[in-house]
Amino acid sequence: MKPALMFTAHVVVIAALAATAAAASKHLAPAPELAAPSEADWRTPDPADVLVIDTSKGRVIVELTPEVAPKSAAQVRELARAGFYDGRAFFRVIDGFMDQTGDPTDTGGGGSTRPNLPGEFTFRRDATTPMTVADKEGGHEAGFIKSLPVISQSLDLAMLTADHKVSAWPTFCPGVVGMARADDPDSGNSQFFLMRGTQTSLDQKYAAVGHVIAGMDVVRAIKTGEPVAAPQDKMVTVRVLADMPAAQRPSVRVIDPRSAWFTAMTARVRAEKLIGLSVCDLDLPSQVK
Repeated sequence: MKPALMFTAHVVVIAALAATAAAASKHLAPAPELAAPSEADWRTPDPADVLVIDTSKGRVIVELTPEVAPKSAAQVRELARAGFYDGRAFFRVIDGFMDQTGDPTDTGGGGSTRPNLPGEFTFRRDATTPMTVADKEGGHEAGFIKSLPVISQSLDLAMLTADHKVSAWPTFCPGVVGMARADDPDSGNSQFFLMRGTQTSLDQKYAAVGHVIAGMDVVRAIKTGEPVAAPQDKMVTVRVLADMPAAQRPSVRVIDPRSAWFTAMTARVRAEKLIGLSVCDLDLPSQVK
């Protein structure tokens, strides 16, 4: 039940092109200064959609997005509430790619006793879908549903479809939490992986259940290996924020992609880039207390 590792070609930039780009950059206006976020720029996630994963390397906080993969997100939440993930190892970890866990056998061959999941790789979107669009290009729109980066066909096409909706899908940027599966697209169960880097070759092939909103340094600190040699790093406990006792419950908030601060940040990132903006270039800062 391993997410496919697919290789993309690296673009080699010749020296002459690099020199041209460097020369052009000297004439660009400096990116605007970015003020600190105001209170209105923050969003407090639903505590029923937040997983607090305490690992042997530190704490990772994930926001689930049932809006995108409802059955997969619900199963992960239910397994967390049952204590299924406590003590599970990170058994397959590839630097620059992902950390895989959630198998009761800690080998990649197991799962829970719950039914396998349908492949929730894409979803249908209309004007009521809570997606914040950050960029439009080539007939597509890119943005966020809560903290999850998403790509969609342009809503301008909705009038041409039978259900007046368009296709959309998560894009596998750093921090995305995906469901592992076997070759059968409907074989996801309990295993999941946390993205360490960008791998858009997984788009529309794997379900995404959420996004890391705090602890990416921990995700990237997990011991690597394929398989990981003993001793393996583990998820010590995985809890739903809403279920934690008040005295233990962290206070979590994240920048709202609908906010003025995020709009200004997007403009700054766009101004700093010589080539097109990617939604993977946009970070949503968080605060955990």
